[in-house]
Amino acid sequence: MAKLLVKLQRYFRRKPLRFFTLLALYLAAGSLVFLHSGFTGEPTVPGSQRGPGVGEGPGLPYLGVMQLSRGFKAAATMPEGGRRHGLRFKSTSKEPAERGKARDYGSTRSRALRGRSGREKEEDRARYIGCYVDNTRRRTLRGVSFFDYKKMTVFRCQDNCAERGYLYAGLEFGAECYCGHKVQASNASESECNMECKGERSNTCGGGNRLSIYRLELAQESARRYGSAIFRGCFRRPDNVSIALPVSQLMLNMSVDKCVDFCTEKEYPLSALAGTACRCGFPTTLFTLHEREDEQLCAQKCAGEEFESCGTAEYLLVYQTQVQDNRCMDRRFLPTRAKQLVALASFPGAGNTWARHLIELATGFYTGSYYFDGSLYNKGFKGERDHWRSGRTICIKTHESGQKEIESFDLAILLIRNPYKALMAEFNRKYGGHIGFAAHAHWKGKEWPEFVANYAPWWATHTLDWLRYGRKVLVVHFEDLKRDLFVQLQRMVGLLGIAACEDRLLCVEGQKDGNFKRSGLRKLEYDPYTPEMRRMISGYIKMVDTALKLRNLSGVPDDYYPR
Repeated sequence: MAKLLVKLQRYFRRKPLRFFTLLALYLAAGSLVFLHSGFTGEPTVPGSQRGPGVGEGPGLPYLGVMQLSRGFKAAATMPEGGRRHGLRFKSTSKEPAERGKARDYGSTRSRALRGRSGREKEEDRARYIGCYVDNTRRRTLRGVSFFDYKKMTVFRCQDNCAERGYLYAGLEFGAECYCGHKVQASNASESECNMECKGERSNTCGGGNRLSIYRLELAQESARRYGSAIFRGCFRRPDNVSIALPVSQLMLNMSVDKCVDFCTEKEYPLSALAGTACRCGFPTTLFTLHEREDEQLCAQKCAGEEFESCGTAEYLLVYQTQVQDNRCMDRRFLPTRAKQLVALASFPGAGNTWARHLIELATGFYTGSYYFDGSLYNKGFKGERDHWRSGRTICIKTHESGQKEIESFDLAILLIRNPYKALMAEFNRKYGGHIGFAAHAHWKGKEWPEFVANYAPWWATHTLDWLRYGRKVLVVHFEDLKRDLFVQLQRMVGLLGIAACEDRLLCVEGQKDGNFKRSGLRKLEYDPYTPEMRRMISGYIKMVDTALKLRNLSGVPDDYYPR
C-alpha cells in the first residue's frame, strides 16, 4: 500500500495539471451531492408548530393556541429567505384559460357574456356597464391610459383606474386600459367587444375601437381624484353659506381646475363649485360633508369645460385641494403623567398604525408603543421612543396577548379586522415593510402557507384573550372605522377621556390616510387562500363571533363571510 502511495506521489509531481483537474472534479461532485441532499424532504422550521388541519379551526385545544399566540417573537424570526420547495398555488385566473384551450367558446357574443359574468362574480369593486364605441381622435374615457400587450387583465385595469380616483375603467384591443369620470360615447353591440385579454384569456377586453367599460364602486379604499384634487361629492348648499364657505369668487368661464386653483391659492382645503360661483372653506359643523346627494343634482355643465360638471346654486360639487388642514396637525406629549394605561390592541396587520395616526390627530397627543420601530419614529410617531409605562402618551400600541400582558393595562381599545385582509397585510409588512409588498416568490413559496398556519390561530386567540382578561375593553372593527370614521373615532376618543372637538374630527376625516397606506397598484390578482386555509379561518371567525355575542357585543361584520 505504501509503495502504491509513493508511486502516485511521484506521478502527480511530474503531472501537476492532472492532479489539480482530479481535485476540482472531486470537489464539484461533493458539492452536487450536498445540494441534492439539501433539496430533498420536507423543510423544518425551528420553533414552528403544526398548523391545524382541515376543519380543525374551532376544535383546537385552547391552551395549544395560547402557546402559539404567545410565541409571536419566535414565529416572527422564522427564516425569510428559505428555499422555494413547498406548496405552490396557481393563479385562479389562469385555470379557466387552460380549460379554455380544450373547448370551443362558440360565438363571440357568448364569450363576451361569459367574461362579463365572471367579472360580476368577483368582489364588488366594479360593475360591467357594456360595450361602447371609441375613437382615437376623441376618446370615450379621457383620463389616464396605459397599455400592456402581454399581461393586461380586467382586474389590473380596474385597480389602476380606481387608485387614481376615476369612476370608469375601460379595456380595448385586448391590451389597452382607459380611465375617466364620464362615458362620452354611444353603446355598441356586445358582439363587437370580442377580444380576449392578453393576460387573461377567459375574459373580454374590448375590441377594435370598442371599449368594455366598468363602473368602479366608490366603496373602494381609494378616493376619487380630479388631477391633484380629491372629489368629495355633491352636497346641498348649507344654510349659512357665507359663514360655512367664507371666500367666494364669480367665474363666468368656470371649470373644476379654475375653482380648485383659486381655493388652493387662498389656502383653503375645500373647493365648492356652485354654477358660476366658486366657494372655499373648511369642513365644519355648518358643512360636515356627511350627507351626500345624488350627483345628478350637480350635473350642470361648466361654462368653461363642456365635459365637466360645476354644480348649481343649490347643490355644490365639492373637491378637496392639496392645502393641508392644519386645525388637527398639532401634537404633543401629555402635560401630566397619565393615571391609567390605555392599550390600543390589535392583531398585526389590523390597522394599528393607522388607528394611532387618527387618534393623534383627533386628540393632539402622541401615542406610545410596547415596542420600538425606528421607521415609525422617523415618520412622526414621537411617542415611539418613550417607554410604554412613561405615562406621557395617550395610549399604547400592542400586539401582545396572554393574561399577564393584558392585565398590565387599565383600559383597552381592541381593533379587530377581517382575518383574510389582516393576514395578507401583515405578510406584506413582514416581507415588504410598512408600505411595501411581499414578492410573488414569497406568496408562491413555502413562506405563505407556513405563515397562515402559524398566524391564523393567533388572530382568534388575540381577541379571545383581550375579551377574557381585559378590564374594560372597547371593541372597534376596522371595517366600521373605515366606513364611519367620525362616529367610531368619537367612541375611541371618549374612552381616552378627551372631549371630542367636532371640527377637529372633521379635520381628521380630510387627513385620514397618513403615511402608511399601501398603494393598490400591486394587489394580488388571485386568491392566495386554499380551500383548506379558508375552512380553518372560517372556524376561527365563528369562535370570535360567538365570543363577542356572549358579551352582548355585535358579532363580526357580515363581510367576513363567506370566503
